[in-house]
This record gives sequence, structure tokens and C-alpha cells, in this order.
Amino acid sequence: MARNALQLLINEVGTVDQVGIEERVAKYTTRSVKKDAKRFALKLAVSMVDLTTLEGKDTPSKVVSLCHKALLPHKLEGMPTCAAVCVYPSMVKHARRCLGEKSAVNIASVATAFPSGQAPLKTRLQEVRAAIADGADEIDMVINRGAFLSGEVNLVSDEISAIREACGSATLKVILETSELETYDNIRAASFLAMRLLRPGDFIKTSTGKTSANATLGNNQVMLEAIRDHYFETGIELAMKPAGGIRTAKQAIQFLIAVKETLGDRWLNNRRYRFGASALLNDLVRQLAKEATGHYQAPWSFSEAAGSY
Repeated sequence: MARNALQLLINEVGTVDQVGIEERVAKYTTRSVKKDAKRFALKLAVSMVDLTTLEGKDTPSKVVSLCHKALLPHKLEGMPTCAAVCVYPSMVKHARRCLGEKSAVNIASVATAFPSGQAPLKTRLQEVRAAIADGADEIDMVINRGAFLSGEVNLVSDEISAIREACGSATLKVILETSELETYDNIRAASFLAMRLLRPGDFIKTSTGKTSANATLGNNQVMLEAIRDHYFETGIELAMKPAGGIRTAKQAIQFLIAVKETLGDRWLNNRRYRFGASALLNDLVRQLAKEATGHYQAPWSFSEAAGSY
């Protein structure tokens, strides 16, 4: 009976043409973006980065360095700040102390037993409330993929709803962990399950970055089209965050092309699209420096210039 509930949801929201998706995203990789358009895209991508450190060896000093880098990715004229820093709940207070109460850079915190989501709901809610109390502006939660794939869609829905309530005025990003959802049909269904419980400006997110497969143009496209279809149905503008595996400026630009061609210019800002990344920022600023000076600098110079780890 439970499995039937998942199939009913898939039937309701519609299935995905896998071949069509793969053919469409393959075309994004053939687009040529040069000169002013390339500089615009690179700066836009910098402004969309949730600069992330999610390691067991994270320390307060490492998080402070991350915050400084998010505020000043590189000393180039017109360089934007990153959208946010993303840290574990225990590190939120250190990020807040560094950034202050009013900052151009938000503080995002993974919560709800990240990355597995396998903890009692009471524990996950306590983690969300603690992160917000310490100063988090945004919460990145993970859904219970085992429950979803078992067809317990009402359970997953109830949990998202409870976490959305616990977030209060904070932005919520719902991580689907697309690599574990197995099919595009499941990714689309999970996207709708989450979106129906979210507020304008909340996000759906591809991945935790902790599995072998993370954000791809394919799963990104499935989720962008779900956001588009949900918007046409409800008028509610929700946001998107691919995370994990996006390491180069070339990849980031391909993802931005997908956004522009699927959702349009209204989604080309960091209120409606983000990149969850760590290595990506260095390549973005390296490419911007090359556009400004005409030559490449050593990759490590960007981390050092920004005071990063």
C-alpha cells in the first residue's frame, strides 16, 4: 500500500522523459559564452555561492576564514560577496560572531541529522531550533529518503512541514539527495512533495555532497522544470540549489544557462538560485582575474588572497 502512495504521487505530478532531459542538457554544454557575457556570468555565479565547509575536522578558526573569503572572494574591482556560508550547527555561532548581526553574507546551516536524515524527528527539530537560535539565516535539511522510497510520502510530508514551522522566518532548503532517489520520476515527485509545503523564496536542493554522485545537469533540469510547473500551477516562486560536484567556472555557467532557458531571467539571482560549493569559488575568481589581466594566476593565490583555509 505504501509503495502505491509513491506511484500515485508520480502519476499525479507526471513522469519524466529521460531521453528528452539528457538531450536538452547536452545542448547546454555546447553554448559559447564570451567577453562581457562571460564576465557577467562569472560574477553572477560568485554571488550565488553558498561557500561550504562540512567536515568532521572543522574548527572555529576555519569557519572564520571561510567567512572572510565569502565577504571578499578576491581583490578585484566589482567583485561581489558570496550569498552565504554553509556550516554545521555547532559552527553557526562562530560564523555569526565573525559576520556580525547584519551582513551581506547569510549563514546557512545543515541540520536534521545531515547527511543521513536518520534521527528521531524530535532530535532533528531541536537541531534546527538550536542553529537558528545561534544565528542561522537559512536551514538546509535532508529528507528521509528511505521513507520516501518506501512510499511513506505522508510521513515525509509531515516531517518537512514540522521543520518548515520550526524554521520560522528563516529560509528552508530541502535536500532531496537525488543520487539516492534512483530515477528522474522519483526526483520530480520528491520536488513536488517538498514544494507544496514551502514558502516563497524557499529552496529545493539536489544533494548533500556526501554521496558518490551529486548535482548533475540532468537532475538539476528535472528540478528546474518542477519549479517551473509548480509556478505555473500556483504562482509561487521557489528557488533551487545544486550542490556537490560543481567545481569549475565552465560547469557553473552551464548550470546558469539551464536556469535562463528553463525559468528565465527572474531566477538569475541569489534569492532564487545558489551553488553549494567549496572548490568552485576559487575557479570563478581565477577566471575573473584572467578576464581582467589577460593571464592566469596560480590557483593557490586566490585562497591565500582571501585568507581562506
